Amino acid sequence: MCLGARVRVVVVDDQYLARGFFENTVHMADGYELAASFSGAEQAIVFCDEHPVDLVIMDVLMRHGLDGLTCARSIKASHPEIRIILTTSTAEAEWIGKSKKAGIDSFWFKEYSKDSLNNVMDRTVRGESVYPDSPPNPEFGDAWKEDLTDRELEVLRELTRNYTNDEIAQRLHISVNTVRNHVQNMLEKTGFRSRIDLAVNAKVLGLVVHEEDRTENRPPKGGDRT
Repeated sequence: MCLGARVRVVVVDDQYLARGFFENTVHMADGYELAASFSGAEQAIVFCDEHPVDLVIMDVLMRHGLDGLTCARSIKASHPEIRIILTTSTAEAEWIGKSKKAGIDSFWFKEYSKDSLNNVMDRTVRGESVYPDSPPNPEFGDAWKEDLTDRELEVLRELTRNYTNDEIAQRLHISVNTVRNHVQNMLEKTGFRSRIDLAVNAKVLGLVVHEEDRTENRPPKGGDRT
């Protein structure tokens, strides 16, 4: 980017209101211009290949096509000079580590971040890597997310996909009794009455998001550009 030039921004979000928020933020920010706005992450890959782009602001979850994290990896592989801010309205903390490993510049929680998007944009464009100091800690029934252990959160992710105790045990390489114990512990902590209540409330709150929910809209292997 040339000194004094406006920062060319691409925004990507499949939710109309969230995309509009990103667009307005860019329009109102000094020194930035909206280069393009898309409802699908794959469109951003094509645009970045064909046009000059300085910054991409992209949601992780997409209802159709490739997810934001996968597409961000692709953009970074082809255009390491492009800065990328991944965003989400969920409280899923696992994506922080995955994004750092993929070389994504910054990560912003829409609902939980103390930093404004403008601040994250400015710092990211200056070359900083902006990540939250700690993961979101929303209420979950009578408890808080941080009251659940890492293993309980792993079991909870599997519950949101309606897997049985036997299936969860196989997927996590633990015993069925261990799964039952984790479920019971979560029920006692949260005050929910059943595993269904746990799963439904976790899904509605975006407390955790299963990897299959993030990636299940991928095309067949031959169509994956990453």
